[in-house]
Amino acid sequence: MLFLITNRKIIKKDTLLQIIEKAVAGGVDAIILREKDLGYDELYKIAEEIKEKIEGKNTYLIINGNLAVAKDIKADGYHVGFHDLMTEKPDWNGFLGVSVHSVEEAILAEKNGARYLLASHIFETACKKGLEPRGIDFIKEIKVYVNIPVIALGGIKLENVEEVFGVGVEGIAVMSAIMCADDPYSVANKFKNKICTAL
Repeated sequence: MLFLITNRKIIKKDTLLQIIEKAVAGGVDAIILREKDLGYDELYKIAEEIKEKIEGKNTYLIINGNLAVAKDIKADGYHVGFHDLMTEKPDWNGFLGVSVHSVEEAILAEKNGARYLLASHIFETACKKGLEPRGIDFIKEIKVYVNIPVIALGGIKLENVEEVFGVGVEGIAVMSAIMCADDPYSVANKFKNKICTAL
């Protein structure tokens, strides 16, 4: 699966909706709407617009960090950080994703209802400057202990897609590779083709 994590602050051209529309046409399977600075009204409006754009496209809309919006928009999924999962215990019965940064977090996330894990960061990325990437072995370790899908995030490029799938991930998540692209459709399509080749 190919996940796109949004970040409207890094967009160079087009609007957020235009990028999403092009990326979905290129093969994105799931959109994680992650705009943490927005309040309920603004986030709901964007989520509603995305939902309209992807209707009938077999693409999932997952809301990050705002449970009220996720419920009210009837999102396909809700995504939360590990710390928030453990402290807030979100009242969400649907598809629940959790960001994890250690094997221990992965195990606890699964025990506490996670349906998939976003494991990061795997390779060096500008989003996590100065932080040592966890590498491919991190994925291998997690896969030993959990029985739910693991999605790799962080520094995922076309050149390392096959390497990541080689250790058993069920999907990859990208942000800047598509959000900053001159041609989001083409980049998404190349990622999708790489995934199909790697599987």
